Amino acid sequence: MKPTRLALLAGFSLIAACSILPKSEPADVYRLPSAQASASTGAVAAQPWSLRLNKLQASEALNRPNIAVIPQGDVISSYKASRWSDPAPVLLRNRLLDGFQRDGRVTLLSTDDSNFAADLELGGNLQAFQTEYQGSQASVVVRLDAVLVRGYDQRILASRRFEERQPLQDVQVPAVVAGFGQASDRLTAKVVAWAVDQGQKLAPSRP
Repeated sequence: MKPTRLALLAGFSLIAACSILPKSEPADVYRLPSAQASASTGAVAAQPWSLRLNKLQASEALNRPNIAVIPQGDVISSYKASRWSDPAPVLLRNRLLDGFQRDGRVTLLSTDDSNFAADLELGGNLQAFQTEYQGSQASVVVRLDAVLVRGYDQRILASRRFEERQPLQDVQVPAVVAGFGQASDRLTAKVVAWAVDQGQKLAPSRP
């Protein structure tokens, strides 16, 4: 058989092989929804110190855009054909930033996407950002070990664990995503209140 014909047959074989490979299923991309709580309308005293929000540390299972679920035991899985717009640590960091902006007491805000220095830095470890099943009952769980750090020497000034659980009546993905939004909003409100209270005590005074 001539070499040219052999090459053509090989090419057809590759095309045929490629045509029978399974196609990846398109994924629905979800952003973290907000409860759209109304911003405070009363006068608030702006704090003189600056705050930088750092990307949260997380396990490999959470540090990616999959929507995590623990259906039973210690098995970590993810919802099929659905994902977050960003990895969970980025989603929650951005939700915290929005929470501080809505609160209005800390106006000098930045994130670790920039190189701006700040008086205090808020970070920590995202321990849970998933749906968990207990029998037939499912709940969204968001757990954060938050740390407040002094900017110029990275000394830890305060730390606290925050956890929110949102029971789910509907376990379809859109309802699950809404549950993540509700749990994240409640957790954000508590973290903002704690960080502002700690900052008033710990931030360096300005002349």
